[in-house]
Amino acid sequence: MPSQALIAFIQQSLPVSLEKITEIAHQFQPIEIKKNDYFLRQGRQGDKYLFLEKGMIRAFTNDQDGNETTTEFYSANQVVFEVASFFQKQPSPENLQALEDCVGEFITFDRVQYLFHSLPEFREFGRMLLVKGFITFKQRTLSLISETAEQRYRRLLNTRPDIFQKVPLKFIASYLGVTDSSLSRIRKELSTR
Repeated sequence: MPSQALIAFIQQSLPVSLEKITEIAHQFQPIEIKKNDYFLRQGRQGDKYLFLEKGMIRAFTNDQDGNETTTEFYSANQVVFEVASFFQKQPSPENLQALEDCVGEFITFDRVQYLFHSLPEFREFGRMLLVKGFITFKQRTLSLISETAEQRYRRLLNTRPDIFQKVPLKFIASYLGVTDSSLSRIRKELSTR
């Protein structure tokens, strides 16, 4: 039985009948991911598309010097997957690791393809999610180029306060493209203003 959170998420994203939403939701299977476990490891092919109902997942890769670089944080009511690995069946360039115990529902690539071909409503749902994801990616890329570290910090604090409650500062610093000490300085300066 699909969760009410998944049904509500689909309903928010796609205004169609409850019958169609339930048909889509029944293609998903429950999953639990323990803290520090991987949903996907770099170098492996991602074949699951996850709706995260509870928890926090960090996406990261390694730079040329072997240092971890955080590329994204996923929290409740978001979809989690590595798009190129999932759709092009190639090794993932990044890791997806649980920062806390997670609960969600996943659908396999084959079931996604089945829904794409059998339900026009699901194609629209998938298109909307991909467009949203692309816009988010573009905004993040532009912010790394055109905003200061302090501006990026403030934006993250305003738009994703949950991250600051659940994620170690070293991962947040990496995501913002700054060192741990730079992030500490920014936080200190903002707290004294």
